[in-house]
Amino acid sequence: MSARQAPIRDVAPTLQRLRLRYAKRGRLRFTSSRDFQRALERALRRTGVPMAYSQGFNPHPKISYINAAPTGTASEAEYVEIAVTAVLDPELVRAALDAALPPGLDVLEVVEVRAPDFAERMQASVWVIELPGVAVGEAENAVATFLAAPLVEVQRLTKSGMRTFDAREPVIRLEVRNTPAAGVAGDGSEVLCVILDLVVRHVTPSVRPDDVLAALRHVADLVPPVPSRVTRLAQGPLVADASIGAAMDAVTDPLAPDRG
Repeated sequence: MSARQAPIRDVAPTLQRLRLRYAKRGRLRFTSSRDFQRALERALRRTGVPMAYSQGFNPHPKISYINAAPTGTASEAEYVEIAVTAVLDPELVRAALDAALPPGLDVLEVVEVRAPDFAERMQASVWVIELPGVAVGEAENAVATFLAAPLVEVQRLTKSGMRTFDAREPVIRLEVRNTPAAGVAGDGSEVLCVILDLVVRHVTPSVRPDDVLAALRHVADLVPPVPSRVTRLAQGPLVADASIGAAMDAVTDPLAPDRG
């Protein structure tokens, strides 16, 4: 018996590709990647964006998600690419999608794709980690111990099972800010909040902020009394010397090549 052939459909061609930068803020930081995918596809249908579709038995909109932040972390630098069957004004698309998505999933920028290899531009991420109830000195000692270690192994349960990997080598920068911020304890009271600036190179398996926190717990017994809050500020190409200047300057804008 011959193999079943996929039906030939009259699919409109892709005329434009758009790259979106969006943020996960507030309670929407608990949105999973799959939750966001569903929300975005609903927003695309609701706003009438003319999506390009794949061929095959189950056509689906051509959407590519790039290096999403873990569930539970906020982010100012999430990216997705869509293919459309008409030439659209990127700013009008941004405004329409931003209005259609719930507050906290905020579309910050849309640009037309002008350069390939977007995923390869994502070389590192800049994170900020808030540690309520941790003293500055305690955090500084833990960071110094971590940075002095040649290797710090941590474990994480992945889809392939429990993995053990080095959380130290991909960390380019880990610094304690001099001035603590105001944070909120579990009972709602205000506490001082130590801020860590973290720059991590993208590797496989990925090293996430929770892995770095596990490493700090391992090498220095640093355990915040209340859960930490983590936000990705940026991701993109690494600068030539990421140790100079502010941590935020360690990566450059990944959309710059698309702006021409």
